[in-house]
Amino acid sequence: MYRTHTCGELRLSEANQNVTLAGWVQRVRKFGGLTFVDIRDRYGVTQLAFNQQNNAELCEAAEQLGREYVVQASGIVVERTSKNPNLPTGDIEIQVTDLQVLNASKVPPFLIENDTDGGDDLRMQYRYLDLRRPSVQKNLILRHNIAQEARRYLCNLGFLEIETPFLIKSTPEGARDFVVPSRMNPGQFYALPQSPQTFKQLLMVSGYDKYFQIVRCFRDEDLRADRQPEFTQIDCEMAFVEREDVLQTFEGLLHHIFRYVKNYDLGEVIRMSYDEAMQLYGSDKPDIRFGMQFVELNNLVQGKGFKVFDEAELVVGIVAKGAADYTRKQIDELTEWMKRPQIGAKGLVYARVGEDGSVKSSVDKFYSEADLQAVATAMGAEKGDLIFIVSGEAAKARKQLSELRLEMGSRLGLRRPDDFKALWVLDFPVLEWDEEDQRWIACHHPFTRPKNAATLLTENPATLKAEAYDLVLNGNEIAGGSIRIHERELQSKMFELLGFSPEEAQRKFGFLLGAFEYGAPPHGGIAFGFDRLCSILGGADVIRDFIAFPKNNSGRDVMIDAPSSIDDKQMNELKLRLQEITKA
Repeated sequence: MYRTHTCGELRLSEANQNVTLAGWVQRVRKFGGLTFVDIRDRYGVTQLAFNQQNNAELCEAAEQLGREYVVQASGIVVERTSKNPNLPTGDIEIQVTDLQVLNASKVPPFLIENDTDGGDDLRMQYRYLDLRRPSVQKNLILRHNIAQEARRYLCNLGFLEIETPFLIKSTPEGARDFVVPSRMNPGQFYALPQSPQTFKQLLMVSGYDKYFQIVRCFRDEDLRADRQPEFTQIDCEMAFVEREDVLQTFEGLLHHIFRYVKNYDLGEVIRMSYDEAMQLYGSDKPDIRFGMQFVELNNLVQGKGFKVFDEAELVVGIVAKGAADYTRKQIDELTEWMKRPQIGAKGLVYARVGEDGSVKSSVDKFYSEADLQAVATAMGAEKGDLIFIVSGEAAKARKQLSELRLEMGSRLGLRRPDDFKALWVLDFPVLEWDEEDQRWIACHHPFTRPKNAATLLTENPATLKAEAYDLVLNGNEIAGGSIRIHERELQSKMFELLGFSPEEAQRKFGFLLGAFEYGAPPHGGIAFGFDRLCSILGGADVIRDFIAFPKNNSGRDVMIDAPSSIDDKQMNELKLRLQEITKA
């Protein structure tokens, strides 16, 4: 056998045993007549010891080893004279009696260690080497454990794991589809699924009342740190349920994952309406690990001669606790940060509450001490606090202040990666108006049920609230879902509101409308963004660190050089004209 133990397994209790290890050379260290080799596998690191006096030939062979050589070493487990408390195997070493090089290695292009000297592009090019680093292995092990616990929880509740197709029909709503040409049907295309949405609804019609799938999904959209063109969902659906049934089931899943993967008590998952979240935090995915709730100030600051406030639709502020000692330079830097195009604020008003209780602001000439004290009182500001105020069009002002709130939370150390707070955001709008296309679009998707379904046929679409819910963790949406429409008439009306002609709705979704005529039960579900959930539990912001073979920000796999061109034979088989593609 290649090994009797792994490189992270041996302890003092195995002293004097003959063992065989196999793994990669982490480093070689020579001290006079002694040579030490650290050998690594995914389980840990063990020190191999070679003594020139005992076996000069073996010692010389050890000295010739390079980083990332694959070796097999046999020997006796002994207690180390100089122990390493930072290693689980740090109390022992192996006195080597036999050494075999199983495969040599070129010098790797970067250090295969947690603190590597390789940049992102280089590590992605040699991802198979990057995956050897213990920190990356830790992330993928965490991902595995989360998946296993999700399966365990759902299976124990009677959910069935059922696969749905990857080659489906394109229904361009929302993000762009990835399309796949069909060789056997020239000129026609499959699409890769953005979600198994319609299939899981059809499974409910088919009587499989509890479905789940840990499934790959695909979206051809612009990328960023928390997006990939292919990503994974924990996709779930249930029949004969109301919203409360879904919330309790999947709140339970989140508690289960935290308990068994992180050994962490998540505590209460609070509930908040979409309108309340926007009013208090300016975001439908608020980070509730800290306060800094919004306070509206129109009635206190308008009509005092300060034109910026007087002409604003909304004046709104937050209190940064204990930040009154911020220097003018720091505040100016924050103001410039707010003026960046990504945020778009025209300025930032601030006020300090001194240790004597006085309030001094950047707009003192427009406001008396009594005016400023009234603002401080309304905002709950105390001695040593710093007040920030923005103004303008209501939606933009809320968005700008939301960004400032998160930035101040980070600067004040209030967004610790080892602290977790979750909430449900409920009662989203069903529809929103798209100015560019001059039509209604679905806030979630076209299959979301309005809270009072009958009102879809009679009320102003702008006032409709959805039986939809998002699960938010540390300011990130980690899951979203809804109770679905299950009646053909209601679904047809929704398609009509979204601008579909009856013929278009039949062409794109006729299979679903037809299924609703054969006894579709009430049903609802949810999908967790699995990659994002893993990254948050792992204390990271970038999801690609938790994906074995991710794409870069241009959607490329630089390791295998994909996407790439295909040869003329394949183009001809697919009835695609290379000349037209080249022109495009």
